[in-house]
Amino acid sequence: MSTNEIDFENARVYAIPMRTRFRGITVREGMLLEGPSGWGEFCPFPEYDDLESAAWLATAVEQCTEGWPEPVRDRIPVNCTVPAVGPERAREIVEAAGCETAKVKVASHPDSSAEDLARVRAVRDALGPHGAIRVDANAAWDVDGAVTGIRLLDTAAGGLEYVEQPCRTIEELAAVRRRVTVPIAADESIRRAEDPLRVAVAGAADIAVLKCTPLGGVRRALRVAEAAGLPCVISSALETSVGLGAQLALAGALPALDLACGLGTLSLLRGDVVAEASSLRPVGGWLPVPRKPVAPDPALLATYEPTDPERVRWWRDRLRRVRAVLDDRGRALPD
Repeated sequence: MSTNEIDFENARVYAIPMRTRFRGITVREGMLLEGPSGWGEFCPFPEYDDLESAAWLATAVEQCTEGWPEPVRDRIPVNCTVPAVGPERAREIVEAAGCETAKVKVASHPDSSAEDLARVRAVRDALGPHGAIRVDANAAWDVDGAVTGIRLLDTAAGGLEYVEQPCRTIEELAAVRRRVTVPIAADESIRRAEDPLRVAVAGAADIAVLKCTPLGGVRRALRVAEAAGLPCVISSALETSVGLGAQLALAGALPALDLACGLGTLSLLRGDVVAEASSLRPVGGWLPVPRKPVAPDPALLATYEPTDPERVRWWRDRLRRVRAVLDDRGRALPD
C-alpha cells in the first residue's frame, strides 16, 4: 500500500450539514483523495488523534490504489438509523426509509430513558410487528444501567434484535450478556481496541459490528471479521458516498452476511458529494455493491467546500501529519 501514488496536494475538503445532531456534531467534515484506482475518503472525527486516524487514511489509500476484493453478493440489506429525536420524527424517518430493520440511538444523556422508550415504541409502530429493532447505546451505560435499560427497551420494542455496545469494556459486555436474553453486539470494543485482530470478543458479544473505515481498509476488516468468529454487521462511519462505497465493498465480500447492515446513513446528511444518479442511497431497504469507487461531482465538491480557509488549512495540516504516521508504520497497519 503506497501513499506515493495519491495526489495529496489536490485533496478536497468537504463540510456537509447534518439533518440532526449525531455523535455530537452538526456538520460532517472530511477529505477526498484521488489515486490511480479512483477516489477515497479520509474522514476521522475531529477528536481522533493522528495515530488512530492513520487507519482511516489507510482505508482511503487502499480505495485509491488497490480497489476492493471481488464481491460474493450484488446487494446489501440495510437498516435505517434513528438518531436521538422525538417519537414523531422517529416515525417519519422509519416510514420514509422503507427498511425492514431500524437501529435506534439510545442513552444520549443520563436522563434519556423515557425519551428512549417513546422513540422505540414509535419505531415499532412505524415498522409494524415483523420489523426488526436494534438499539445502540454507544457505551453510555454501566453494567446495572445496561441491564435495566435493555430489559425496558426490549419490552417497549416487543423484542429487540440486539443491543449494540451497551458498555465500554469487554468485561462489562460479558457481565451484561450473562444477565440479559437480548443478544449483545460489540462495536467500539473491536474497532478502538489496541489490536482489533486479537481482541477477545467471543465471550462478551454475540455479534461483531465492523466499520472498515476505522479498521484500515476492506482487506484488513475481512481479517478482523475472521478473527472475531462472530456473525457480522457492517456499519457506516458517517461517510459520503465515496467512503460508503468501501463499507459496501466489505459487506459484499464477507463470506456470510445474515443481518441488515448499518449503511443507509446518507439520510443523516443534508447533501452528498456524488451526483444523485450514483449516490449510495437505499432503495426498498437495499444498497448495491459497487465494483469500483464512485467519483465525486465537481459542482458538489465546490458546493460543500468549507468557506472558512482556516478550517481547510486545519484539514490539510492534519492530512500531512497522518500521512507521516502511516508512512512511518510501513504504509500499512500490522496484521
